[in-house]
Amino acid sequence: MQAPHSLHQRSKDLLRILLSYYVTNGMSAALGLFLISGVVHILLGATAAGAASIGVIVCIPPDQAAPKKGKFWHLLPAALLGVPLFLAVQLLHARPLALGLLLVPATFLAFLAGAWGKRGLPIVVSVMFAMVFSMAVPPQAGVAGAVDSSLYFGLGAGLYVLYSTCANIVLNGRYRSQMLADTLMALARLMRTQAEQFVLNASADKRDKAPLIGVLLRQQAVLTEQLQAARDLLLESPNSARRQQLAAMLMVVLEMRDHLMACELDLDTLHASAGNYQAMQGMSDILVSLSVDVERVADALLLGHLPAALRNCRPQLAALSWDPRVGGHEPANAMLARGLANRVGNLSDEAVRIAALARGEAQPDIDLIRTNWQMFVSTTDWSWRPFVSVWRWDAPPLRHAVRATLAIGFAYALGLAMPWGSHDYWIVLTIVVVLRGSLAQTLERRNSRVAGTVIGCVLAGLILASHAPPLVLLLVLTLAQAVAHALALRVYLVTAVAATVLGLVQAHMVNAGASPVFAELERVADTLLGVSIAWAFSYVLPSWERHQIAALVARALAAQARYAQLSLTLGQVQRMENAPELAWRLARRECYDSLSALVNATQRALVEPRAEQPPLEASGRILARSYQLLAQLTSVKTMLMLRRERLQLERIAQPLLQTAQTLEEALQPGVALTTQAPADYALANELEQLSDPFESDLTPWMLRRLGLLTGIARQLQQDANAFGSKVAAP
Repeated sequence: MQAPHSLHQRSKDLLRILLSYYVTNGMSAALGLFLISGVVHILLGATAAGAASIGVIVCIPPDQAAPKKGKFWHLLPAALLGVPLFLAVQLLHARPLALGLLLVPATFLAFLAGAWGKRGLPIVVSVMFAMVFSMAVPPQAGVAGAVDSSLYFGLGAGLYVLYSTCANIVLNGRYRSQMLADTLMALARLMRTQAEQFVLNASADKRDKAPLIGVLLRQQAVLTEQLQAARDLLLESPNSARRQQLAAMLMVVLEMRDHLMACELDLDTLHASAGNYQAMQGMSDILVSLSVDVERVADALLLGHLPAALRNCRPQLAALSWDPRVGGHEPANAMLARGLANRVGNLSDEAVRIAALARGEAQPDIDLIRTNWQMFVSTTDWSWRPFVSVWRWDAPPLRHAVRATLAIGFAYALGLAMPWGSHDYWIVLTIVVVLRGSLAQTLERRNSRVAGTVIGCVLAGLILASHAPPLVLLLVLTLAQAVAHALALRVYLVTAVAATVLGLVQAHMVNAGASPVFAELERVADTLLGVSIAWAFSYVLPSWERHQIAALVARALAAQARYAQLSLTLGQVQRMENAPELAWRLARRECYDSLSALVNATQRALVEPRAEQPPLEASGRILARSYQLLAQLTSVKTMLMLRRERLQLERIAQPLLQTAQTLEEALQPGVALTTQAPADYALANELEQLSDPFESDLTPWMLRRLGLLTGIARQLQQDANAFGSKVAAP
């Protein structure tokens, strides 16, 4: 009975991929390639169309689903830098030594664009593609022929920049829905992983817990990155009812992430009773059901339908039966269970709210959307600051630029010496797409590139051996470009297959009908040489994570200290448009962003040489404690925002201040703590002293949270100090 269900799920997953924003973006890019190449072919001939198509391909890497503002200026560098480099290579085609002297410094300057981070990396690829594909074009007859070929290249590049800018405007509304749907899918995956935590026995071995915690941390990092991409797109100019609706749904997703984080609280205590297993299993099932509801809203966004109204899960939560017998704290255990159920109930409330917003049954909070507009989006302007700041020998972008330059120079020289030297560009191209800033990223692409090239060579050989007419080849080129661009950051093996077909068919077309026969073994050999060189040079001037991770830990601790300061004050409980609330939201974003960067760095360090690895166990403890701290802060914030009338404000004011001071000190590694925990903490941390949080005063529960915050902060300081001493050790 499993096979039909599995087939149904796979077909659903495939449909979600086909309707995703990255596939839409890939199809848009491919359509631009088809239209521009086809028109140029009709008007100027096959040779012009071949060169123009290269210009289009060079400008495609930076073309992603993006805000309308700045789209043109983001694409323009690929065209402006690509045209002169394409021309220079054409002019030096017959002079291998001079071409090498151009290729090496140009590679260095191109890879320096990595200083701009995610915005700069596609420009690196575009600039290198301009030179590599120009090497694939046969030598032209004199300077006039090189200029003509470059003009056709520039024509294709210029037309694509204009096309892509217009296409992004046309597709902007669709991109917004798709981006939000992808964010909801990431949230649903995180909810299911959290549901597994509910039924993980507290007495389980740490080795059994570690894989699940690792998955949880990675999914948190993925959701953080996806949320920022969604902010950039959905919060731009929310000046229509539909845009405001989608932006409001994104705001709800942010709140759901916080409630999901708070579900980490008190799990070990509740797991301690074997009698709670059935109730925890029920809680897990409800959370999985909520994740399915979230996915249904995402599917409705992808299909352009209204989602079904969702039922609140609070009645199911209230029906759960809990065993109060845990360590003698019978009433308190039942109250902890009710608190956990309430946090899941908060998730259910928000899921119902998202569906109501999608159905038009709830109105978006315009003030909240305006508060977030332009404050939480990434900059779209090019600044010289990253380029100026990169000139330090320990700067990873500079070291990677030097490393890539040496690899490309070596590969070019080796390619000239090989018997099939006419295909030296293929070795260089392989290095460009495989060599990355870290060993982990390079290894991730290495095997996929080899397998993809083998499969792609077979497919391209069959296509070219069929002597297909130019129009059919253009269609093949279009499809290959769509797949390669859409899945470049998702499934690189498929991208490698499509890119190989794209490169070989493109090379055939620019050779104006030359023989379609080529040696697949030579291409595979070129690929093996390329990935071997990329792998070997990834150890040259390496930027091991050990040298960057200490700064990431410091950033994460500083972000949490700032977040705690703004969360542990009564003054921040004001209207959403007020400055304290805005500052709190900015601090929350930085907190999640910094932890996401630390998670990713820790993951990359796992494949580095053991002697160069940072103290991964200590890093893992810091991450775990940090997320525990965020969960406690979220609980405190929720009580201050939603249950303020049931708190004795005069009693918690001083503990809030003292806790904030403690966290400020504790989150500075190496600083000795001077503040003492308030006397009220001792009482509040005795579970039997706690009253029913749903029927009476919440002050003891608030004091308990503050006490737990203090304890976690002290443990986090110890972990950070241990981490620092191990990193500093030779």
